[in-house]
Amino acid sequence: MPTMMKSLLLTAALPALLLGACAAHTQGAAGLDGQPGISTSSNLPPHFPRDLSPAGVAAADDHLALEQVQGAEAMAFVAKSNEKALAALTTDPRYETFRQQAEVILTANDRIASPRFLGDQLANFWQDGTNPKGVWRRTSVESYATPNPQWETLLDLDALAKAEGRDWVFKGVSCLPPAENLCLISLSDGGKDAVVVREFDVATKSFVDGGFVIPEGKHRISWLHNNALLVATDFGESSLTESGYPFMVKVLNRGETLEKATEVYRGEQSDGGYGVSPMVMRKVDGSVEAVLFSRPLDTFRSQIWAYDESGKPWQLQLPERVSIQGMLDGNLIFSLDQDWTFDGHGYKGGDLLSVPLNLLNVQRPRIAYPKQAALVFSPNARQSLQDVSVMKDGIMAVIADNVVGKLTRFTLGTDGWEQNAIAVPENVAVNLGSASRSTGRVFVSTQGFLTPPTLSLANFNTGAVAPMKAAAAKFDASTHVVEQFEATSTDGTKIPYFIVRPREMKMDGKAPTIMFGYGGFQASFPPAYKPEMGKLWLENGGVFVQANIRGGGEFGPAWHQAALRENRQRAFDDFASVGRDLIARGITSSDHLGIYGRSNGGVLTSVSITQNPDLFNAAVIESPLIDMMRYQELPAGASWIGEYGDPRIPGDAAFISKYSAYQLLRPDVEYPRVYITTNTLDDRVHPGHARKFAARLGDQGHDHLYYEDTVGGHSNDADPVANARRWARHYVYLSQQLMDAK
Repeated sequence: MPTMMKSLLLTAALPALLLGACAAHTQGAAGLDGQPGISTSSNLPPHFPRDLSPAGVAAADDHLALEQVQGAEAMAFVAKSNEKALAALTTDPRYETFRQQAEVILTANDRIASPRFLGDQLANFWQDGTNPKGVWRRTSVESYATPNPQWETLLDLDALAKAEGRDWVFKGVSCLPPAENLCLISLSDGGKDAVVVREFDVATKSFVDGGFVIPEGKHRISWLHNNALLVATDFGESSLTESGYPFMVKVLNRGETLEKATEVYRGEQSDGGYGVSPMVMRKVDGSVEAVLFSRPLDTFRSQIWAYDESGKPWQLQLPERVSIQGMLDGNLIFSLDQDWTFDGHGYKGGDLLSVPLNLLNVQRPRIAYPKQAALVFSPNARQSLQDVSVMKDGIMAVIADNVVGKLTRFTLGTDGWEQNAIAVPENVAVNLGSASRSTGRVFVSTQGFLTPPTLSLANFNTGAVAPMKAAAAKFDASTHVVEQFEATSTDGTKIPYFIVRPREMKMDGKAPTIMFGYGGFQASFPPAYKPEMGKLWLENGGVFVQANIRGGGEFGPAWHQAALRENRQRAFDDFASVGRDLIARGITSSDHLGIYGRSNGGVLTSVSITQNPDLFNAAVIESPLIDMMRYQELPAGASWIGEYGDPRIPGDAAFISKYSAYQLLRPDVEYPRVYITTNTLDDRVHPGHARKFAARLGDQGHDHLYYEDTVGGHSNDADPVANARRWARHYVYLSQQLMDAK
């Protein structure tokens, strides 16, 4: 899939196919085979739809009013639920300590200021207690390397929000190479994914008078040149897919309104995924090397088109599951998410390739291109490509090897691509940051569960890695150790997981343990330093477990695709197998084992509770998808049909109904007291999922906590002070359930 889709992580406009009541009833009953406590159609949960059509699912849903984001009934439910949750969590004697500790961590001045190359300088966006909304600032590379860099403020978000009376949240910046003096700044009102884009002049440190301004929306924008943008956005009626994303690209010239922009490419309104995206590939001097358009067909499949001086786009001969990484001397650098044959040579999913762009034109005759020139890297069964940075003279990449990072550079020699390892610490996560192609420098970060991040500057040409910043430890790591084990899933697959536990822990099954999982969208979770978790949980004797279940990208595309659509149950089985393995090893017990997941991880945690209510005693279900029989109706759910399937199609509805937690809740099953939390302004995963699940738990008499924040969006990036309160609530709840348990 395109790289942009991976960053979002999270629709074909199919007709709403209806099932007859009798046929749907049969499918519904069959779909429940193997579910705990359910065996026949006469034993269905009380709100399970007897008709799996969209109309039948809606008819069985008594909480549709909670899908109205700002509806009166919904907000009354939120207010009542919040009062109960805050009373249970913020009055706990641990809450204020946790909140203060988390705020100190999240606003600390000794955090590493993540740098981004900005012309010949470095920029950083910084939030702290003084500037919770943050400042965008810059310094020189030389100054950044010192203990106390001299920062120059470019834009103060706190001051801007106050002056304009808006709850502005900084959502990123895109600057025009090579000087990068003109930038497009994305601003979100309250933390939503939808942003306003405004042109900013770095030289004058001000917004450009009469410059580019794109109204609020989920845009896809690239600089074409200093007086023109390629824009995919809401151009008015019928210009968005059913997911709310754009499907056409226009050239917007300086001084024009969106209504005057000239169309240069369009997909179809029935397209899925996250909307069409323009990609401008540039040479080191900033000149345009290629203009590409990625047209998503669904969450992971796409077409790649090129646009040149002829003014007519042409489709590239590429597989539908592909990630574009960049351009190098006329060659397109891309990685495969499926097997592919080109010019008589076979390549496998996970491979990194380099092929001349002109050879990928389906309308042009091709010459035989040698495999040794095309194949940059091919992973083994326990490896995967994680990060790629295309430099001036080659490619820098992070390779995950059994979920830990290795740094490698690739250069093209006379006999094909040569691979040279670059030394980094062992058994840590490795990530690539901002790169300067002109100087061959790229930032590299390393970290582990007990090892604070270190930021280094790597030189591609020499392979040297120079440490620049080391984050201060935020908790006492000396008491804990990290281990990696494997659990055996239901079908025999070995599932790796990390455990961070007290060094002197007794294996008596009483350790309070949080198990984290995600299992979707090819997202990988290597070891990572989580300072708030270390301070609020590990220092208090807790255990943390990270399960690398199928659906993720830890072992490449096949690991992800093994849990797609009708195979989703594998991810749930993998997660449960890790929990049982922890108990079998004497690390914890069901009374002391809790789970945490957010977004797609909310599917995982809600299903884990309904399928294995006796295995866990706590679940933090955050910003979740839960109602999988109606997720496509809630913005922007239809963009994920490639991951989960389409409940409007009878066959898909049948397999989704086997696990959708909202429909499978039962009053006669004892569930642990769960904590569900989300955000009113979350425009990525609709708050209706969390609200309805909490309401149905309450209807059935199940004790639970539900809290909905009213600002912040899906990313929880609006305010570190508010984020400290969020983490305090999480860990108070987990302490109550797991540490206070007998």
